Amino acid sequence: MMKIPVYLNAIRAFEASARHQSFSAAAEELSVTPAAVGQLVRGLEAWLGTSLFVRGTGGRARLVPTDVAERALPDIRAGFDRLTLGLERLKEGSANGVLTVTVSPAFAAKWLLPRIERFQTACPDIDVRLDTSLKLLDFVAQGIDIGVRYGAGTWPGLAAEKLMDEEFYPVCSPKLSKRTTWRAPRELARETLIHDLSVDSQAGFASWSAWFANAGVQKAATSRGLKINNSAAVLQAAIDGQGIALARSVMVHDDIAAGRLIRLFPDIAFTSPLSYYVVYRPERASLPRLAAFRDWLVREARDARP
Repeated sequence: MMKIPVYLNAIRAFEASARHQSFSAAAEELSVTPAAVGQLVRGLEAWLGTSLFVRGTGGRARLVPTDVAERALPDIRAGFDRLTLGLERLKEGSANGVLTVTVSPAFAAKWLLPRIERFQTACPDIDVRLDTSLKLLDFVAQGIDIGVRYGAGTWPGLAAEKLMDEEFYPVCSPKLSKRTTWRAPRELARETLIHDLSVDSQAGFASWSAWFANAGVQKAATSRGLKINNSAAVLQAAIDGQGIALARSVMVHDDIAAGRLIRLFPDIAFTSPLSYYVVYRPERASLPRLAAFRDWLVREARDARP
């Protein structure tokens, strides 16, 4: 009979391979070699006496779970979730340990990291592991405890608590502002506009054309300018006087407070339909270190409001 540790490893290899439809991608997730994943899956198939995959020779779907494997996968994934939860609850009695946090790279650079020292001072026994990604990570598969996401507030399998709302408005460096005076919003279209390619194509994110329309400017020429695929770099370009950026209020808060950037046309309000949310798996809510970080985020967000 297959030994328990090998059995669990084989089941994990099978589930990851089925999810990715690839031994190589499963190996990367599990930090082993593709050969090791293949060997574990073959051993599981031999133990069960049945094939778990239809193996193709080419194309995108070279590793497709069989019908019986597809029927078993939901129960296997639920079992792993319960096992993970059980192990986590064994550690819940301690407030210390490693807390894995996921946020976007820009949110980390412009909001979280300038404040994180206060959390480390308040909770010195909690080590924060920061995972910065624009992707919506699988909290179970990636071992994520808590995160901050930007959206409408609904993500399957996650509890979401609103952290901050946000506005969009144009900003520029003080040097650029002193050099030129803009009397009406339409005049900004003549300047170098800095575009954030990391969000321009996503639903709910404001573009320059949307801001101009909200300001009553029709058919403004907004397609040209400086285009950057990182929100923090967009603001840095504006700080360096490279042009005018359409800023997100949460990201630009500290730069405006420090005088590095100036908000233009502050009387024009343009509120985002999306907000920042603290997200975590509901079954993890009682974990002391998670609760400590969540409460700290809420306090910081409250203190950062204008």
